[in-house]
Amino acid sequence: MRNITEHNITDAVIGRFENCADPRLKEVLTSLVRHLHGFVRETGLTEAEWMQGIEFLTATGHITDAKRQEFILLSDTLGVSMLTVAQNHSKPAGATEATVFGPFHVASAPCFDNGADISGGAPGAPLFVDCTIRGSDGAGVADATVDVWQCDQDGFYDVQYKDNDAHRARGVLHSDAHGRLRFRSVLPVAYPIPTDGPVGQLLVATGRHPWRPAHVHFKIQAPGFETLITHVFRAGDPYLDSDVVFGVRASLIADFVAHSAGTGPHAREIEGRYHTLAFAFVLQPG
Repeated sequence: MRNITEHNITDAVIGRFENCADPRLKEVLTSLVRHLHGFVRETGLTEAEWMQGIEFLTATGHITDAKRQEFILLSDTLGVSMLTVAQNHSKPAGATEATVFGPFHVASAPCFDNGADISGGAPGAPLFVDCTIRGSDGAGVADATVDVWQCDQDGFYDVQYKDNDAHRARGVLHSDAHGRLRFRSVLPVAYPIPTDGPVGQLLVATGRHPWRPAHVHFKIQAPGFETLITHVFRAGDPYLDSDVVFGVRASLIADFVAHSAGTGPHAREIEGRYHTLAFAFVLQPG
């Protein structure tokens, strides 16, 4: 087509996908072009503004590496991550709700025995976690693979420390024959997502805070069940109603119970204050 104008260019671009052999790819790209062109028209976008957008995305790519995923942060803070989770993981009543994956998971986390200390020396008050993993019928799910990761008392994940290759406050465990999972870690705290990159600049420009409420991440996999990616949030956190990534669900909030020094879980003597968390995960068949 010649003589492209602002009125016929959208149809012209969509027409170029006519021979796309993948129907889903064709559907997604066609919709993307329609909405993107509609956005340009609705906002009256200038060339300078579009170039600013390109530079923003370029900077987002440049700061992304094996330890930091700025594009996930961007998706999270715009609510796109949670929207895709919500529409793809609708749960029946009683099943544990899913939430965002986040940018700090690593595939090479160490494996631990049930009941182990996964803190790896991370700073923070001791936290003893005692979970049950069950199906919708109430039966315990044996040998479920559970990936756990969280921040320390300073609000940092292990991968955020420069020149540190040690894994701390993360690990992979398996539930026992009754679906029970126990481990020791450290008490998580509220933390700001990284603000030294393009996403942080976007938050500042729009008057938004960067904080996430305290939580522990869980990824639970077991044959015959849908994989569950979720958090357990700490009750009473001041950011539960304004999570920067929109990930909080009321059903995922639990008490991290404080205890004075003494004999703690697993019959261990704890010198200082410690916390315990009990939570029941219910997996959806799939």
